[in-house]
Amino acid sequence: AITAGGTCVYNEMKGTNVREALKAWEEETGQQAATAEEVKLFGRIPPIEKMDASLLSLSSCRVLSLSTNTISQIANLSGLNRLEILSLGRNSIKNLGGLDAVADTLQQLWISYNNIEKLSGIEKLKRLRVLYMSNNRVISWNEFERLRELPELEDLVLVGNPIEAAAGDQWRNEVIRRLPNLKKLDGHPISSEDREVALGGSMTVSA
Repeated sequence: AITAGGTCVYNEMKGTNVREALKAWEEETGQQAATAEEVKLFGRIPPIEKMDASLLSLSSCRVLSLSTNTISQIANLSGLNRLEILSLGRNSIKNLGGLDAVADTLQQLWISYNNIEKLSGIEKLKRLRVLYMSNNRVISWNEFERLRELPELEDLVLVGNPIEAAAGDQWRNEVIRRLPNLKKLDGHPISSEDREVALGGSMTVSA
């Protein structure tokens, strides 16, 4: 709307809740959310604001996409006991609380472009193989060390975090040194030569 003084004013758009988003998705796809193995609720207009209890109905879901919304907190995943891939990129998430509900099944977590600084809770995801977490706010190597608790982690993306920028040219070596079983970093495979160089080095970046 434009005021009498010529100033442009935009009213805040009311967000979508998960129940409404699921209903719209069912109409768009012809599927039933309760029995679907893949549910895509990304980029809803208006955006989804919170992960409410409607998610508990997705008992068959293996792949859930909630990216490009305005979600600030991970919640209500306890009914998703078959979930393997969770996409939460481009939201407003500040921490990893709430993931313990899917710790026994989750294999891939896509959570780039959020506001996460602390990695507390990630260590519970013992089956996690893929972690895409670029463009967040991770700055401390002490937080990074939590990734060492993930025995199956093989593909990691952390480019665009302060910790990567601060490490500079030593970033790749530092990560490989701390996670020697990693197979791919920031989209690039880790070769045997990469590993040899990293593990043969002696300089480390302080926490």
